[in-house]
Amino acid sequence: MVIKLEEGSKGGSKKAVQLRQAIRDTLAEEMRRDDRIIVLGEDVGRRGGVFLVTEGLIEEFGEERVIDTPLSEAGILGVAFGMALYGLKPVAEIQFIDFVWPGFDQIMNEISKVRYRSGGQWKAPVVIRAPYGGGIGGGLYHSQSPEAIFAHMGGVFIAIPSTPYNAKGLLRMALRGDDPVIYLEPKKIYLAVKEEVPDEDYTIPFGKARIVREGKDVTIITYGYMVYPSTQAAEEIEKEEGISVEVIDLQTIVPFDREAILNSVAKTGRLIVVNESPKIASMASEIAAFVAEKAIEYLIAPIIRVTGYDTPYPFAQQIYYHPDAFRIKRAIKKVMEWD
Repeated sequence: MVIKLEEGSKGGSKKAVQLRQAIRDTLAEEMRRDDRIIVLGEDVGRRGGVFLVTEGLIEEFGEERVIDTPLSEAGILGVAFGMALYGLKPVAEIQFIDFVWPGFDQIMNEISKVRYRSGGQWKAPVVIRAPYGGGIGGGLYHSQSPEAIFAHMGGVFIAIPSTPYNAKGLLRMALRGDDPVIYLEPKKIYLAVKEEVPDEDYTIPFGKARIVREGKDVTIITYGYMVYPSTQAAEEIEKEEGISVEVIDLQTIVPFDREAILNSVAKTGRLIVVNESPKIASMASEIAAFVAEKAIEYLIAPIIRVTGYDTPYPFAQQIYYHPDAFRIKRAIKKVMEWD
């Protein structure tokens, strides 16, 4: 799949790259710009990571800046926290986000809290990169989407790219900030999406959504890989039934773009929220509650959440677990039944 360069980002030379390559290019460019940036994690050096995202970095920057660590998430994140306190800017790769839990205390109680607990005297500019989500036959230990758990803790930004263009802009924003960022990479589209990305130096601000597709009848709020089945459903339903669907990619879920959501819902009066994590206590739940609290007077239909199921992620049945265009179109038809 090749997609065009986003509107407003034209100018200068550009090249078509995959999501994985956009992340690798950004890491290399920022490491050349700032020698405080250190990459560490399991197999990030000689191997280049499970998905080869960091391939080639150790050859350019050496073993002191691209560090293969022991198999210890608590160790990786604890060391990254210590590096940050002493002025470095570590990029800690967790091989799969499913493996983060042995080091969760380091994020929950240390990395996310140090700026607050020190009254701003200390900061922890740690970027925690991890592939997340399903769709590659990884089964229950390599396919989870726990982003809402991190959103609950406070003190961290959470960025989730959906295209090579925003992968680069969001990661550059993360690497140039002074706060911890959890940067979740949808592994389903590491190689599946290709996009023209400009060579120019650009960032994408956190808390700013992008309108993937404009519409007037229904709003879909989503992020990450779910942008693609949402857009497919919107295009198909317009051809089949003339329903105009607006699709909004949040890009960051902490913070999420409240203004963009409210403006769209005020226009359409109908809201569908799509994410691949389980439904209960998900970002879909949070966004639905936010709209119900702030914009219920604009709604002419109940809010519908299209999500994964409240079960462990399945292996053989993964095709049924993910929201797809069929399930999203069914939700669109349902909200359109309300006058």
